Amino acid sequence: MAHATALTDDAGNRVFLDLHEHDHEAGGSTMLGFWIYLMSDCLIFAMLFACFGVFGASYAGGPTPKELFELPLVAVNTTMLLLSSITYGFAVIAMDEDRKKAVLVWLAITGLFGASFVGIELTEFSKMIAEGATPMRSAFLSSFFALVSTHGLHVTMGIIWLVTLMVQVGRFGLTAANRRRVMCLSMFWHFLDVIWIGVFTFVYLMGVLR
Repeated sequence: MAHATALTDDAGNRVFLDLHEHDHEAGGSTMLGFWIYLMSDCLIFAMLFACFGVFGASYAGGPTPKELFELPLVAVNTTMLLLSSITYGFAVIAMDEDRKKAVLVWLAITGLFGASFVGIELTEFSKMIAEGATPMRSAFLSSFFALVSTHGLHVTMGIIWLVTLMVQVGRFGLTAANRRRVMCLSMFWHFLDVIWIGVFTFVYLMGVLR
């Protein structure tokens, strides 16, 4: 739609300007806002990693990573999260092919892998706390619980978001709005996967090898 606006120049002549509205892609602001959110989340995890880097060797005479961490169990947990990213990718592919039922199936499988990840993590935490390795025991444990539990909380919120999205897709189908939501959750889920690879490498693996 074009609008004409009349202006007067220095000589007193009327000049007409055509003002044209620019088309904006629907949902573009949503995607931009979500990218900004992910960048802010990066800063949060960067600070938590920095804290662990400073306090990760401050055991205060308490248990060390070698005494606490069970790498086989952590490896299984890592596999759960990696598989969930793969299945979410299949959900996106099914969405591109307009296969609603397949999208719901792959999202459900993703949620199960995510729930398994959270369950294993809670089991690890409960075992550590039962052995006296609480966040108050040392600076190492405080920074460890802060970092790992923040990631676990993000995964939990992602699962809640995923279930909500499944309800929306089931009721309203693969609408443009639901497609944007699927893509936003996809970015969030893969972001958590990348963060966990950092946690596994710098917290668990390097902690045991230190």
